[in-house]
Amino acid sequence: MARKLARGGYGVIAMARRETGELQSAIREVEAGGSGSLRFVAFDLGEIDAIPGLVKGLRKEFGSLYGLVNNAGQGTDGVLATMHNSRIENLVRLNTLSPIVLTKYVVRSMLADGEGRIVNIASIMGFAGFSGLSVYGATKASLIGFTRSLAREVGRVGITVNAVAPGFIATDMTSSLGGAERDRIAGRSALRRLADAEDVAGAVEFLLGPAARNITGTVMTVDAGSTA
Repeated sequence: MARKLARGGYGVIAMARRETGELQSAIREVEAGGSGSLRFVAFDLGEIDAIPGLVKGLRKEFGSLYGLVNNAGQGTDGVLATMHNSRIENLVRLNTLSPIVLTKYVVRSMLADGEGRIVNIASIMGFAGFSGLSVYGATKASLIGFTRSLAREVGRVGITVNAVAPGFIATDMTSSLGGAERDRIAGRSALRRLADAEDVAGAVEFLLGPAARNITGTVMTVDAGSTA
């Protein structure tokens, strides 16, 4: 996602607890390509109390913030009756509380600027039931409700708020699925395949771009038709 946006000319700030080899490779690729830019900032988004200082520092170093993509999250599964309370709390903290608080402080900057784009990465789990994913599904459903209501709050000043809801995507989060399980999931979709990360990145790029200036409060599903 960061690579695609930087290639599209955006100045991208990628954030995670640590810089991975994949991200380092993407930064070198963007630097060689001469289009946008890709910078890395180390931060643990689970540290809620530190988020106000983070946003203040980002604005001081990089200037106005045009777009925010809330993509951090955990995909921990487990049956609710036996899931430890600490795991429930961690899921809600990172998947729901963190993006809401981060958006709170970023949107203040956008309100002052009179424009902005917010894209929340939800999931089809937010509106489709899956056994063993009740807590994860709850966190993603909350992001969808947050998206629609916030769009009403900030739309009057030209800020759009949308969500992208991926289905099963080939990422580290779904790497535990075996080949047979992946084939079974793909077989349930209208297109008989799984979407990939590039598809999700394309949806995000569209929602950040000028063609989506009149799209807000919506959920764009990217799942090869598995929920059709």
